[in-house]
Amino acid sequence: MARETSETPGRLKQIRQAYIMTKQVDTKIGLIVGGVAALTFGVFLALGFAIGHPIYLGILGFILAVLAAAIVFGRRAERAAFGQMEGQPGAAAAVLNNIRRGWSTNPTPVAVTRNQDAVYRAVGRPGIALIGEGNPNRVRPLLAAEKKKMARVVGDIPVHDFVVGNGEGEVPLKKLQITLMRLPRAISPGQVTETNDRLRALGDLLSKAPVPKGPMPKGARMPKGGGPR
Repeated sequence: MARETSETPGRLKQIRQAYIMTKQVDTKIGLIVGGVAALTFGVFLALGFAIGHPIYLGILGFILAVLAAAIVFGRRAERAAFGQMEGQPGAAAAVLNNIRRGWSTNPTPVAVTRNQDAVYRAVGRPGIALIGEGNPNRVRPLLAAEKKKMARVVGDIPVHDFVVGNGEGEVPLKKLQITLMRLPRAISPGQVTETNDRLRALGDLLSKAPVPKGPMPKGARMPKGGGPR
């Protein structure tokens, strides 16, 4: 009982914070959610009076009104959150972290530029997904380089690449998760684990590679992104 009581204020606080954040972007959220709840309850209550069961349908209408309000609020809150994240560095990582099943993700990019363009990696039953965010002209070469590197490490495991954005051939941030979830399955769960282990091992190997001391030789370049992680 004590645990349930302590968890309830936590949930209410989360809902309140989500409402405050959403209202900053969607100023009519309160009116819309309240209107949906009132309309749903009103319809069922009126139907209850019409058929002679106002109490029964009133209770049912109240339950469905709360459910309808929660669904509408959740969708508008999600839309507002994507609107605030869009165009911000790390937005793709935030979306990847919310994929709860089917994919193994890492919030740390596998390649970056000094302009905060980044490539993130996810591994799942469809294979490997490389997601680039930032300026498309800088991101596409990063994706091409990472895709070539993956092909040398993982063999015939499929490697999919996406650029997050609203331009032609790009995936909008709000559709990134569903795009990944709809990719066809191509490898077994065992291959997913093996691929993850290979990529982690490669990342560890590159991170432990010796770095020359003193000034860098003339014409030498630092590796982009520090290798897969």
